[in-house]
Amino acid sequence: MNPFSLTGIITVQTALICYSIAIISEQRKRLITNKVLAFLTMGVLLDIVATTFMILGSSRGPFTLHGILGYSSLAGMLTDAILIWRFYRKNDAGTKVTDGIHWYSLGAYIWWVAAYITGALLVALRH
Repeated sequence: MNPFSLTGIITVQTALICYSIAIISEQRKRLITNKVLAFLTMGVLLDIVATTFMILGSSRGPFTLHGILGYSSLAGMLTDAILIWRFYRKNDAGTKVTDGIHWYSLGAYIWWVAAYITGALLVALRH
């Protein structure tokens, strides 16, 4: 396997762990904690790195169906991180998140996991 693709795969798996910790924590408590902020921010950064490596390692170019799905899911999680950081900066610690942020976070995460699963299936079917 191409070293760029392999690095991307390992990095995106780490992003999945970070996203999962962040979103599950927010969904359970409906609070933005330092843990949520740290893991969500790390997830976005790792996702950007993973996406870059996967583009570099792709023989099909950056604009495939899976690529578009991946870019849109990354954009969704980046938007979620921005919304959560803005909410955190405007509110006191311990303030429950709005329904809009709460549900957007869940939807963006589900979309991201769907992109992750389709990528994993594509890799499995090719090898």
